[in-house]
Amino acid sequence: MSSQFDYGIFGGDLRQVYMTEAFLQKGCKVAVYGLAKTVTHENCSTVLTLHDLFERSSVLIGPIPMTRDQITITANNEASDLTIAHVAYLLKSHHILIGGNIPAPLLELCNSKQIPFYDLMLDEVITIKNAIATAEGTIMEAIASSDRNLHDSNCLVLGYGRCAKVLAQKLKGLDARVTVAARSKKALADAEAAGHGTVLIENLKCILPSFVFIFNTIPAPILDRDCLELVDPSVTIIDIASAPGGVDFNYAKSHDINAKLCLGLPGKIAARASANILVTEILAYLKREK
Repeated sequence: MSSQFDYGIFGGDLRQVYMTEAFLQKGCKVAVYGLAKTVTHENCSTVLTLHDLFERSSVLIGPIPMTRDQITITANNEASDLTIAHVAYLLKSHHILIGGNIPAPLLELCNSKQIPFYDLMLDEVITIKNAIATAEGTIMEAIASSDRNLHDSNCLVLGYGRCAKVLAQKLKGLDARVTVAARSKKALADAEAAGHGTVLIENLKCILPSFVFIFNTIPAPILDRDCLELVDPSVTIIDIASAPGGVDFNYAKSHDINAKLCLGLPGKIAARASANILVTEILAYLKREK
């Protein structure tokens, strides 16, 4: 089935806006719906409904994540038709669905109807490149949320995955004293080789009071009540793990502990750079699919 537009982009944050602009700069025709900001260009059309977008485009690009509540499509602009159920209803065999953390019902539908899909957050290249923006955003949030310098401060990084590795290295570059806590002895060996202090998660409580910055990257309840009772009263905790994070925020709030959950940092602090990464990898994926 021929389509009027090369791409149909819906929902999301500023990344979808800059993706639209990037595609337009490449001479593509783009239809948009529910974007965070209006894009004005002769080859860009803002359609009136999600149905219009799906009818006039075959390559459909949604937000990252596609949904936060498993019901609605992530978007700054509220629209009654921006739901997972409506996307499922509109998807046809000629479509290609692209987005981040595509929910299970849509994946099952795509598999059953043989609709090609590309989950951006399962692409190792994107994940690694996005870790840079995430790390820089995490440091920005820490500086803004504290009355201390990172320089010469004791910083604890919980976890040592992709984002944590980049974060720990950038903190070290700011002359912070970095300790990495993880369950894996291999991960701790890697962290030690990178010049960081290390501790097993099981021994975490012994050292918690000595840190004035704590960064959590583990999507599990790590900093529970028992741990939070031990932290320095002036600590700043930045949690970048997937919602709901790894901190007992209710306890933190009730005890005046400075703890903040920071999600979607690439889209907030480096939206254009992140969009360019996404466009490059989307074009590479579509070239492979031909």
